[in-house]
Amino acid sequence: MFFSTQPVRVGQHAMSSAVPPAALDGAVPGSRYRPVRSGIVPALADGFNARLETAPDLKAALPAGAAVALVPDRRAARAADPGQVAVPEAQDWLRSSGKTQLAAAFAESLWQSRGIDLLVWIEATSRASVLAGYAAATAEATGRSQASSCESVAAQFVSWLGETSCSWLVVLDDLSGAADLDGLWPAGPRGRVLVTSNDTAAVPGGMRVLPVGLFNSREALSYLIGRLAPDPSLRLGAVELISELGSEPVALTHASAVIASCGVSCHEYRDHFIRWREQLTDSSGAPASAAEVTWTISFGHADQLAAAGSAKLLLVLAALLDGHKIPRTVLATPAVRDYLASGGEAAVGSEGDRAALAALEQAGLLTVEPVTTAPTVRISPVLQAAVRASMPEGMLDQAARGAADALLQAWPEPELPGWPASGLRSCVATLRQNAGDLLWAGGCHPVLLRAGESLERAGLTESAVDHWRDLTATSERLLGAEHPDTMLACQRLADAYLAAGRADGAVPWFEWMLNSQIHKLGQDHHDVIEARRRLGHALVAARQLQDAITVLERVVPEFEQVFGPGHTGTLGARDELAAAYLAAGLHSEAITLYRGTLADRERAQGARHPQTMTARQGLADSYLASGRSKEAVSVYKRVVADRDRVLGPDHLDTIMARNSLGAAYQEMGKTAAAEWAYEQARAGFERVLGPRHPDTLRSRAELARVYRRLGRYGDARALLRDTVNRLESTLPKDDPLIIELRESLADIGQE
Repeated sequence: MFFSTQPVRVGQHAMSSAVPPAALDGAVPGSRYRPVRSGIVPALADGFNARLETAPDLKAALPAGAAVALVPDRRAARAADPGQVAVPEAQDWLRSSGKTQLAAAFAESLWQSRGIDLLVWIEATSRASVLAGYAAATAEATGRSQASSCESVAAQFVSWLGETSCSWLVVLDDLSGAADLDGLWPAGPRGRVLVTSNDTAAVPGGMRVLPVGLFNSREALSYLIGRLAPDPSLRLGAVELISELGSEPVALTHASAVIASCGVSCHEYRDHFIRWREQLTDSSGAPASAAEVTWTISFGHADQLAAAGSAKLLLVLAALLDGHKIPRTVLATPAVRDYLASGGEAAVGSEGDRAALAALEQAGLLTVEPVTTAPTVRISPVLQAAVRASMPEGMLDQAARGAADALLQAWPEPELPGWPASGLRSCVATLRQNAGDLLWAGGCHPVLLRAGESLERAGLTESAVDHWRDLTATSERLLGAEHPDTMLACQRLADAYLAAGRADGAVPWFEWMLNSQIHKLGQDHHDVIEARRRLGHALVAARQLQDAITVLERVVPEFEQVFGPGHTGTLGARDELAAAYLAAGLHSEAITLYRGTLADRERAQGARHPQTMTARQGLADSYLASGRSKEAVSVYKRVVADRDRVLGPDHLDTIMARNSLGAAYQEMGKTAAAEWAYEQARAGFERVLGPRHPDTLRSRAELARVYRRLGRYGDARALLRDTVNRLESTLPKDDPLIIELRESLADIGQE
């Protein structure tokens, strides 16, 4: 089932709830589900204005089954300057048109009115962020721990959205490119999709686009009055100020924050604004945009609120990170306090980070949201661009190093899935873009390695490949091919390729590593022998079996000579060679080797050590492949019993062993026993991986074959039909397994 019958962890304002098992496939049409939500919906700003006159009516535009995108209305910029061709990122203030606030208000409205059963909010700034968001939504809704890659989990989640009778809303905030949604587009008759993006070109083709522009004068006045409600005297001159600011939402945000904080009137702020705009007018005479002026006023005000220039320094550091989700803990680290003190003022003190952050919030330059999981700092991307563009020479280097050190110190150990790890990863990715090569002075900064490890732990296998590939290229360019950091990045890249199921891509890197080690250490060094073993493992995974056997037949005696016959490294090398023999169809050789290794492991490590159980599984697989099904059943039963006792019945290794036991029973002709094993395996796969995972579907297909042999044609037909439908949503329609199952379904129809 998709939804758990147990309470689940939820995000901001979420409700711990239990949902009936029927929620997965909509077996009870029209039934009500207790709501589940995932992701952190941004809090609505003080004085939020629903913009009934100028904003799109999302309630009307987004009925069930629809999808729309909110983008900046560029007509306002063209109307102000008809000759305008392109606006630099640091001056494109119309990007901050309130899109995210409107999306958040709509999402919360649907949630509070119980118009949806599932709310998913995702910061869609990268493909990794989208994948992680889908994985988090699956965990929130099911209570299951992730047992496969994010790519697999996301594919299942999207498939489920297309079928369920549960009502849902997915918000993809600040989508940066349509390619990030390849194969991940959510759609379904009971769902709504709301996208916000700064670029119409980033919106998937065919999607309805709704522009969001400036306030009108009534909305601007309503917003400003709402923000200044505690002190009506501050509203003097509000109408004139709105006219001067051109009703730009972000300019009104900056201005109202400073007015409320300073206690000056709108009239006084307007006079100050006019003087500043004159100073910022360039030589061509073109006036600066309102927001370009108001942010500099806010910047100066924040500097007055916090001593020793700490607010300015903190804003510069924050401008290098992902402004959608900066964990508050990052800005409270010793590294940040050291960075603030480096400005030359010891008076910053141990509380300087708090004072600086509070000053920036009072000045309207960022917000701090007290989320249940962890406080989050948000800052507008266009403001970040403006800050970066105004940095004096030399400041970027110091801020980038401070940000990297702070991210590393804030990273929890051990790392837990979800927030704040996803926020930290996003911040590192943004920092890399903004800092360029600055994080490589003296070697690769450790936070870059930590981010790659976090991607691997999160099951973001393809994103991990991209990360390590980029680190490898950068390290080789800056540090040289033989530098230890380059070698480490290459090793991690090779491992990432294997984890992503791209063994063909891994092999050349393992070969490069081996050759580099030989050149550096010589043929007989123990690191070289280990590198050769790893190459053999990759060759097996890539199905280059003859090459794998050639490599591993050399590796085993090398391990025996250097480490001794009973060393765990030697036993591991024997297991690798046995696996190569099995894959190549050399069953007798595999059985002989697995038997010897298993006996040695039992003596050295014990019968229930994980590596011992893996060797026993290999022996059972070899028996089954060679047609010795009776011996295979005997060994598989031991494997299932040991793994069930040590790992538990819901560990994936236990479930896979039980599935293999079913295959051995079927080969042996014990169809009733095969049915029992397959049914237990199918139930386990569905609990752990979900009903749409390829391993689950293959297990269902095997069970359907058993039903057919038992004469349960109706059960076999129903299970096969459902399995084919689900497989077609995850595999190519010409996949051999789908074709085989269709043929079986046709045959059963004739029986």
